[in-house]
Amino acid sequence: MSAALTQLNEEDRLFQATIRRFARERIAPRVREMDEKAIFPKDLLRQLFDLGLMGIEIPEEYGGQGGTFFQSVLAIEELARVDPSTAVIVDVQNTLVNNAILRFANDDQKKRYLPQLATGMVASYALSEAGSGSDAFAMATRAVDQGDHYLLNGRKLWITNAQEAGLYLMFATVNPEAGYKGVTCFLVEREYPGFQVGKKEDKLGIRSSSTCELILDNCRVPKANLVGEAGKGYKIAIETLNEGRIGIGAQMTGLAQGALDHAVAYARERKQFGKAIAEFQAVQFELAEMATQVEASRLLTYNAARLKESGLPFLTEAAMAKYFCSLTGENVASKAVEVLGGVGFTKDYPVEKLYRDAKIGRIYEGTSNMQRMTIAKQMLGKG
Repeated sequence: MSAALTQLNEEDRLFQATIRRFARERIAPRVREMDEKAIFPKDLLRQLFDLGLMGIEIPEEYGGQGGTFFQSVLAIEELARVDPSTAVIVDVQNTLVNNAILRFANDDQKKRYLPQLATGMVASYALSEAGSGSDAFAMATRAVDQGDHYLLNGRKLWITNAQEAGLYLMFATVNPEAGYKGVTCFLVEREYPGFQVGKKEDKLGIRSSSTCELILDNCRVPKANLVGEAGKGYKIAIETLNEGRIGIGAQMTGLAQGALDHAVAYARERKQFGKAIAEFQAVQFELAEMATQVEASRLLTYNAARLKESGLPFLTEAAMAKYFCSLTGENVASKAVEVLGGVGFTKDYPVEKLYRDAKIGRIYEGTSNMQRMTIAKQMLGKG
């Protein structure tokens, strides 16, 4: 058994087994259709809520599961093993939005939104813009104080869960000249006047997870929906993204494990020159290398998650997990296509989709270069 998996307690094992069974029975049969249509079915979204996967860490008093961050990581990993699109929907809801509200929202905001997020409302994390990707705080979306409300104007791009969401954790600046010290966080409801979901992107991978533009045209946001203090939103963004990167590590680890599973199964069945290709040393070496990378990714991810849960510093470990696991996801999925050969290049087998899904791991929630910068700064004492 995997060394990382032997560290799980009985509760986590049961939780993991439940998610694994759900993914295989309810999600796997629909993955191809979801990918081709680039739509996430409403009934399957409802099942994610019914199983408690959209409110894992939300306390029971708000209708959530009262679970742990580590359980969120386990859920993301198991879902990604079958479908990374489903995993990222659950990931954004839990590690970014729910997490931010639990940590930074006031009591009234928690009472208003957490019960909805636990039981039926999808959430979205709206930070990126055309001119602020890796330079996240170079944002142009403006928030102007109007006394009892703010007026928000601007456009957000590449926003995950945007099409399905009813609530958006929105970042805008109250003072562009102040740089990151002008960044402010708001809870924006979909029905607010002046808010609109724009173009949906046609993507290479994770196609059934929606990625859209958001348009704010004099969007009126009540002051009661300001999260934390004006000008302190950068702290919310940084801290939630640090935790979110562990979620991406879990997603890429699960994806890689899924690709490895398919490669092993095929190698045992496919025969050439009178024997299964799994008996050829060249194939065995490829599978061994893939398995080693998956295990290393899982250990990095679990370690970062345990540090976070223990209240210990985890910035470097989260960056390492995100960086390494994204490499693993892409490499293992690519090797799986090669093990399957010609059929691996067709849509008849899942590895083709996993290969496409893997590429985003090196891009969103901090590119590989940004992770390397973070690791180096921490290592050299410049962070």
